[in-house]
Amino acid sequence: MANIEAKQVVVDEIKSKLEKAEGVVLVSSRGLTVAQDTEMRKALREAGVDFKVYKNTMVNFAIKGTAFESLAPHLEGPTAVAISYDDATAGARELDKFVDKFEPLVFKAGVVGGTYYDEATIQKIAKIPSKNELLSRLLGSFKSPMSSFARVVNEIAKKNGGEAPAAE
Repeated sequence: MANIEAKQVVVDEIKSKLEKAEGVVLVSSRGLTVAQDTEMRKALREAGVDFKVYKNTMVNFAIKGTAFESLAPHLEGPTAVAISYDDATAGARELDKFVDKFEPLVFKAGVVGGTYYDEATIQKIAKIPSKNELLSRLLGSFKSPMSSFARVVNEIAKKNGGEAPAAE
């Protein structure tokens, strides 16, 4: 009976994490060295991503009836789970930095923003910049035309002897 209760604690832990999750990525990390695993976990932690290896059956029980249920077919063999809370693509993006660097690490699938993605698509999503970076680029693109317009108006004002152009 104690074994069932211990398993229920793990399932509840996973469920509580999934309730707050914006994105979940499954990877196979079989074959990583301790040093590689430590380096990767540190980077994930700094990015605000929970990364843990759970028993597949525990994850399977935890995802039943959630937006992450579509990941169930990928819960075979050694599977690590990366859970992102604030930035839905953070887990995939951070793991992608290590997929090329550490050959044994392989994407399996993921759910980002409530949508299931297979291995190939989750690799593409991993290349998407963070939300903050995308917003910075957008604001930069707005700022550029306004700055150019301001310079043109300033030059016109200088040509008119410092006065604003007359309205026609």
